[in-house]
Amino acid sequence: MMSHAEAIAYLQALTQFGMRPGLGRMQRLAALAGHPEKELRFIHVAGTNGKGSTCAFLESIYRHAGLRVGLYTSPHLVHFSERIQINRVPISDIDLTEAVGRLSTLAQESGTDEPPTFFEFATLVALDYFQRQKVDLVVWETGLGGRLDATTIITPLACVITNIQFDHEKWLGQTLSEIAFEKAGIIKTEVPVLTASQEPEALEIIRQIAERANAPLTTLSTGELEAICPRDVPLLGQHQKLNAGLAVATTHCLMDLLPVADQAVLDGIHKTDWPGRMQYVHWGNGCELILDGAHNLAGVEAFIRAIQALDQRPTALVVGMLADKALEPMATILAGLAPEVFTVPVQNSRTALAGTLAGYFRNAPAAPAVHQCDSVTAALQKASKHRIIAVCGSLYLIGEVIGLVQQSKVEHGLNEWAKTRINSTT
Repeated sequence: MMSHAEAIAYLQALTQFGMRPGLGRMQRLAALAGHPEKELRFIHVAGTNGKGSTCAFLESIYRHAGLRVGLYTSPHLVHFSERIQINRVPISDIDLTEAVGRLSTLAQESGTDEPPTFFEFATLVALDYFQRQKVDLVVWETGLGGRLDATTIITPLACVITNIQFDHEKWLGQTLSEIAFEKAGIIKTEVPVLTASQEPEALEIIRQIAERANAPLTTLSTGELEAICPRDVPLLGQHQKLNAGLAVATTHCLMDLLPVADQAVLDGIHKTDWPGRMQYVHWGNGCELILDGAHNLAGVEAFIRAIQALDQRPTALVVGMLADKALEPMATILAGLAPEVFTVPVQNSRTALAGTLAGYFRNAPAAPAVHQCDSVTAALQKASKHRIIAVCGSLYLIGEVIGLVQQSKVEHGLNEWAKTRINSTT
């Protein structure tokens, strides 16, 4: 029998294979496991920003409607088990260990010398667990892109594309059209598609792909999303109201297949919880942290708008990013958010150096007092004189802070992928 430590070590070992786009390995793994995906119902969610929050809203709505709902998201903030949940209860150590032991043996006996990637195997574990637990519905988040993402082997009840913005350009392409092409790869024949994307060139690609698939397409404007969004959305920020509106629109689209009472929609939205997104946590001595995983330019702009809408704004900012992000423009607009900024490294091999990030802040037109720190722990200690501190950037950084608050070891080693460009002709 495999121990839990051995199961985590096995998952860790798979990260060395990085990201290898393509659906062939995932399809072979699913076949070896008896195609668990064919016994499940899915809502598949892709997009640049907001897909995790939209998944959280959808899960909460259907759970409050009385369904047993599987939730598959990535990356995790603290523990791997966060990725695979049923009714917001993470997979147990016992169930995870059993699944990894059984499925790793299956993968090794597959007769191929090409091992699965970490994300492919995690996706297989999720499919297997949800099928064995006989969930009523799975809310299914895309990992990266969509067209060649391991999650795309399923046929969902609906496809949801939150928005198309610049992020992961090294993998997905340098234009919004190229990125939209990858995200819209989740679209399936005659499966309804909903999107809140507002960018004309991205929308045109989504329309073309939906038309070729004979997939009914619903495009939702900001005004339409705001009109159907219930009041008192618990996740802060105007952008979360749009995510909530998109979730509600999806329930309307699927009402014949998945009936939901109006009260379940209201309760589901009002009681949604999604850590690391404008989340308040206590940090001792009366200090409060506002945590947000804003890690691309559009996300940072939404974060700033959310902060500016608060009655009490932070007077210090702790920020850490990955090196492959648009660091200079993000630092330029973040520089005016607080009078003191503390830059930190992220616990990831792709981290931007704290010194590099500090340099961008110092060169910003509205340059704050900038402090370069060796760790987020050191930054928070130095910033602790402030009553409200904002922490933003990579979700790896947010997970590290949550781990510090919870005094829990963060499994960041299970969040890696290699610097591989998705080949759009594959």
